[in-house]
Amino acid sequence: MYRNIFTFLMVGLLTMGMKSTENRLHSLEDIWKTLLSVKYKYNKNAYVPIFEAKHKALDNQVVTIKGYMYPLEESAKHSFFMLSYYPVNICFFCGGAGPESVVEITAKQPIDFSNKQINMRGKLKLNASDPERLFYIMLDAEQVN
Repeated sequence: MYRNIFTFLMVGLLTMGMKSTENRLHSLEDIWKTLLSVKYKYNKNAYVPIFEAKHKALDNQVVTIKGYMYPLEESAKHSFFMLSYYPVNICFFCGGAGPESVVEITAKQPIDFSNKQINMRGKLKLNASDPERLFYIMLDAEQVN
């Protein structure tokens, strides 16, 4: 009887762990899906985002997002950079993507440059008022696995 209870509990815990991993991966894609869906207009030489309720729900929330690092200066480590949904050849600045596909990152500690996708976790801020900054700003960011 104890063996059956133990087996049942172990199967339940393993299944929960697998679902947690699936949900985490799914949520990384959901974040980008939401960010990429923002509409914007061009006004007075600047892009102006039109944030809907689904975007506003992410404002000031700690989120994890996966993307490609775009350094803003030549260095092996970076604490201020952009993170893009797309690789360099199709990024907002170098290719055909839009301003909704990049996030401004301010990291707690410098992060090693990588040309592979990285995961960043931090507080997401929405920006509709400062045309000198991106639509999305992540503060106190940390690289996570």
